[in-house]
Amino acid sequence: MRIPALALVFAAALAPCPGATAQPADDTKPTIVLVHGAFAESSSWQPVIAALARDGYKVIAAANPLRSVAGDAASVAAVVRSVGGPVVLVGHSYGGPVITEAASGDTNIKALVYVAGFVPETGESSLGLSAKFPGSTLGETLTTVTLPDGKQDLYIRPDRFHAQFAADLPARQAAEMAATQRPVAASALAEPSGAAAWKKLPSWVIYGSADRNIPAAVMKFMAERARARKTVVVEGASHALMLSHPEQVAALIEEAASAE
Repeated sequence: MRIPALALVFAAALAPCPGATAQPADDTKPTIVLVHGAFAESSSWQPVIAALARDGYKVIAAANPLRSVAGDAASVAAVVRSVGGPVVLVGHSYGGPVITEAASGDTNIKALVYVAGFVPETGESSLGLSAKFPGSTLGETLTTVTLPDGKQDLYIRPDRFHAQFAADLPARQAAEMAATQRPVAASALAEPSGAAAWKKLPSWVIYGSADRNIPAAVMKFMAERARARKTVVVEGASHALMLSHPEQVAALIEEAASAE
């Protein structure tokens, strides 16, 4: 099978967590496809990948272009189609709308897992959902870069990144994340979502109570509306809970992967 250009390495190629031993990949288990969101990159999943690899899961951390919901979903859907067998799609933040649209009509996908991720209804945007209830402070931390075509990319200001995105991580780690963050097209955050795949596929949700990007009240609303099979609220966790609480994130993904 040809490895898609948009996919990173399988988890077996990554070093496991200290003191843990990665198990040989179990072909009877679904493949986990992880999709990062805005202001992050595929390596933000590394502790989760290590935990999943330890338990014998094959994992692909797909590169999310962060250009448009429809285009990004098409890229992720191409990765999913390259996988033989069932897939659990996992999306963080803006990756939520991307996996929601990527899953539409794909019979390979077994479940959807939203990690501090938007769970949009058809026609909703990330921008609109983040403002549905008060609490997001993201807007005041953003800076823009105007591209040659006149469109704008959004970044979180490095001096605001720690408090805004990753308050429960060490300052040095947050500074590294700020330096390597990938921008999102401003238009992507305002783009209406397509078909809501969570209406046909079972979903699981995990988020932090101290998330400053997507308020906890918004996450609670979306999880309840989607009738998520399980919702986990990590007390005091930031938007970057895949790095601050990887074991809890991995455990929920594995629950979704093993559910009937």
